[in-house]
Amino acid sequence: MSFWEHLDALRRVLFRIAAVVFIFGIAAFCFMPWIFDHVVMGPCHASFPTYRLLERLGGLGILAPEGASLEFQPELITTELASQFFMHVSASCWAAAIAAFPVIIYQLWSFIAPGLYAHERRGAVRAFFAGNFMFYIGASVGYFVVFPLALRFLATYSLSSVIHPMITLESYMDNFFMLLLAMGAVFELPLVAWLLGKAGLLTRRFFSRWRRHAIVVLLIAAALITPTGDPFTLSVVFFPLYILWEFGALLVPKSTPE
Repeated sequence: MSFWEHLDALRRVLFRIAAVVFIFGIAAFCFMPWIFDHVVMGPCHASFPTYRLLERLGGLGILAPEGASLEFQPELITTELASQFFMHVSASCWAAAIAAFPVIIYQLWSFIAPGLYAHERRGAVRAFFAGNFMFYIGASVGYFVVFPLALRFLATYSLSSVIHPMITLESYMDNFFMLLLAMGAVFELPLVAWLLGKAGLLTRRFFSRWRRHAIVVLLIAAALITPTGDPFTLSVVFFPLYILWEFGALLVPKSTPE
């Protein structure tokens, strides 16, 4: 194929991706009131599973974040007349992108696959399923663990008793979707390590040599993701990140193939 034929093929792939996201977006727009009340706003309800688990841990005397047993149900406000409508559209687009993630990756794969050898395609098929699985695991960790803990801390943090926090809808939604996508991307690290290992750019020696440095970096990253200051929340975020590091080390070869 010539350059222009490749460009035309890429244009068709991008068009199919846009069409799929549009269809998912229409469906998400229709069901968004229910999705918003039961999924997006779930961490704002005291009955959210994460908060009930923290209350049980506190009742059993197990180390839990300070104030885990307190009632928590923040309210959101809007400051613009049309903000709820635009947020309805924006949230539908975000939900469509997350739901259509496997289709998007598959379409991009269909564009790249013809240029690969048979053994490379077999490896890429495994990577496709593993990548999708890890993405949704990461997004789930972000939804059930990272975002609720960060929301609970930041929404109840008080610099002065004369300051009354008011959470805007835009601030909540931006942090919600960005954190879910960020955690989904972070959980792709083992896959990236495997791909770099297959390309001969990464070996297990790298992980062994930089393990101590990685622990420090991961601790800092966990503290930035959930700046609560208590060891329970820090460990809940740190240990999944460290497990991803070690899992990535197991997926790469011990030495670079000659």
